[in-house]
Amino acid sequence: MPETVGDIARKLAHDAERVCRTYLPAGHREGHYWLAGDVQGSKGRSLYVRLKGGDRGKGAAGKWTDAATGEHGDLLDLIALNLGHDQLSATLDEARRYLALPKVADHHDRDMVRAPAGSRKAAQRLFAACSLIASTPAESYLGGRQLHHLRTERWLRFHPHCWYRPSEDDPPGTANAFPALIAAVTDDAGTITGIHRTWLDPARRDKADIATPRRAMGDMLGHGVRLGNAGPVMAIGEGLETMLSWRMMLPTMPTIATLSAAHLAALEWPTDVQRLYVVRDDDAAGDAAWIQLDDRAGARGVELIPIVSPTGNDLNDGLMALGRNRLLSELAPQLRSEDIERYQIGA
Repeated sequence: MPETVGDIARKLAHDAERVCRTYLPAGHREGHYWLAGDVQGSKGRSLYVRLKGGDRGKGAAGKWTDAATGEHGDLLDLIALNLGHDQLSATLDEARRYLALPKVADHHDRDMVRAPAGSRKAAQRLFAACSLIASTPAESYLGGRQLHHLRTERWLRFHPHCWYRPSEDDPPGTANAFPALIAAVTDDAGTITGIHRTWLDPARRDKADIATPRRAMGDMLGHGVRLGNAGPVMAIGEGLETMLSWRMMLPTMPTIATLSAAHLAALEWPTDVQRLYVVRDDDAAGDAAWIQLDDRAGARGVELIPIVSPTGNDLNDGLMALGRNRLLSELAPQLRSEDIERYQIGA
């Protein structure tokens, strides 16, 4: 009878150090752990694999955790991520080859499709590994964008060593981890469905000088980064810094950043909303999102009000160029006067 998935995982765990030397050759042993930089086997210390232990539980041999991403699993999971497998069958074939076990034609042990590395669970684990932004490079970065008083925002966090996969556009030797501002993407019930990472260069109080300093992971469609609790009047828009800039002017108005024009159009807004300010980009993608939102709002009787930055760029550029008071003054003709009076309390 062919070995089950559990049998194969246990065989790998019993030989955990040799597995690590094979798939993570740039790592090294320290005590009862094998340390490496990531699941691809880069040099570093954020990923650690337990080499000794029992057969079950968190203390079992072969269990690993990447402190930079929050990912964890057993040695089958490690091999799958190391080799970029999408199918469990490919990972089982590789493990059987490694263990010199006979290959089988079909695998009926469990679902053949692995959950993607960028899943909801991965996003939730990463967010759970983060700290508050107070006195961190994330707070310094936001302050450099004139975004202040954000320590109490529920869905903003900081990770000191967040894993980054260099792309072909990055120069050789690009680091595989940087400090990062982490923003949780949630549904209307407050469940984390994804996260948005902004990798940082603390020395410059700016984004890291890499090809893609912003990346999202998880289930994004219909969801967003929510700032404040839902209410009858809300503001929605694309960029995180854009909507945090809105928050600087009207700090008590509930706000959602959707992170892209496509997600702006698909946002599932709360059922009791009556008026939506849409902070939109003045481009083709912004036009397309506005048309879809306008159709949906009309069908539900929601008042939709477009907002365009008076500087012609995004709202954060306007905040940095004009300052909070002047930007609010120049935006005022686009706003309901009662909303200005109500939602800037505490500014």
